[in-house]
Amino acid sequence: MTIQWYPGHIAKAEKALKEQLKRVDVVLEVRDARIPLATHHPHLSQWIGSKTRVLVLNRVDMISPRVRQLWGEWFQSEGETPYFTNAQQGTGVIAVKKAAQDAGIEVNRKRLTRDMLPRPVRAVVIGFPNVGKSALINRLLNRQVVESARRAGVTRQLRWVRISDEIELLDAPGIIPLKLDFQEDALKLAICDDIGEASYDNQRVAAALIDFIQDLEATAASFLPPSPLQSRYGLAPTLMTGEDYLQALAAGRYQGDIERAARQLLNDFRTGLLGAIPLELPFTP
Repeated sequence: MTIQWYPGHIAKAEKALKEQLKRVDVVLEVRDARIPLATHHPHLSQWIGSKTRVLVLNRVDMISPRVRQLWGEWFQSEGETPYFTNAQQGTGVIAVKKAAQDAGIEVNRKRLTRDMLPRPVRAVVIGFPNVGKSALINRLLNRQVVESARRAGVTRQLRWVRISDEIELLDAPGIIPLKLDFQEDALKLAICDDIGEASYDNQRVAAALIDFIQDLEATAASFLPPSPLQSRYGLAPTLMTGEDYLQALAAGRYQGDIERAARQLLNDFRTGLLGAIPLELPFTP
């Protein structure tokens, strides 16, 4: 089964976003720290042109400090400064706010050279569905202003909100490519709940998660918690495919209900009960 998801509200929002980008000074691009490459929109650079971009890697609590350091060094080597956040708890948000304010200072400096009055910097928060954009905005505002939930597709319309006298923010729905050409990336989006649930089969995605974990254990075990599957379920995945493990897990704990086992495993990963597990590393293991 191919994973594709492009609901009508995203198509409408993308068109409106492109129009609003003409008014924007700085772009806050929010990605999922577990899959920072898979959650980069391939057309974003084309859309924003020379505008200032602040790269935010959210859900930093879902990766280990060592993996965070690796990604920080890798992005720095690519000429980018990543800001790591946990928007739910507010970690790292002050640094993001300062980066946006610094961009505003530069915008108003240029306005003054053209004899124009200063104004609040206009920023937009862009990212895939459910990567934490609305939670980040609420933290920047220090109050609940936009709806935030742990599922894709909550924000459906563009909305301007004022953070302070210095910053105005545009909250935009999650934007995803019209077509997901790389199905391995699509599986990662599904595993991390960064795409609509209607687009995928839980059992297939849970089996893929098991395979990802086994591959990482074989090639980069030092970046994972020790034996996450065995520690959580008391069942070692040795010599099993992801599908085999899921069936064995269902037989042993869920009365043979494979769908229930798949949903539980995905929820355990998404809520951190399997430990801090990255699905991407800045090198090929």
